[in-house]
Amino acid sequence: MSDMLSVSAIKNGTVIDHIVAGQGLRIIYLLGMQTNSNQVTIGLNLPSKRIGKKDLIKIENRILTEDEANEIVIFSPAATINVINNFQVVDKIKTHLPTVTYGIFNCPNRLCVTQTEQVTSCYYIHEQGKKIKLICHYCEKEFDRDQVKVAV
Repeated sequence: MSDMLSVSAIKNGTVIDHIVAGQGLRIIYLLGMQTNSNQVTIGLNLPSKRIGKKDLIKIENRILTEDEANEIVIFSPAATINVINNFQVVDKIKTHLPTVTYGIFNCPNRLCVTQTEQVTSCYYIHEQGKKIKLICHYCEKEFDRDQVKVAV
């Protein structure tokens, strides 16, 4: 018996690999893939020699934009994003942590104006050690990336 895992290849699209375990579903919601018609393969808590455990997402027939790729860094700074064409990696998308995001997250502060007014959420983003921190533009509260929910 082999201890090799098999995840089917995609012909064309995007592969997001080396996602921090537990962040894969958040990235699916971030990209709106739960309501999209593209075929998506998700691997959660897969073994990884590089990071111990990882999540993996394969999206058939969709190439991420630069902004989408950079937003993934918020959830998994070391994720790799590869463009696939005819079953081959043809490009590796370079990413960087964005300094600001709009309309992506809901503010968890119940007293924030975003809870009662129709305003687009806005967060300033920075790294603090190995943690990603988000500061709400409106209430000025700082949150760890795991405290904020993706707006759906």
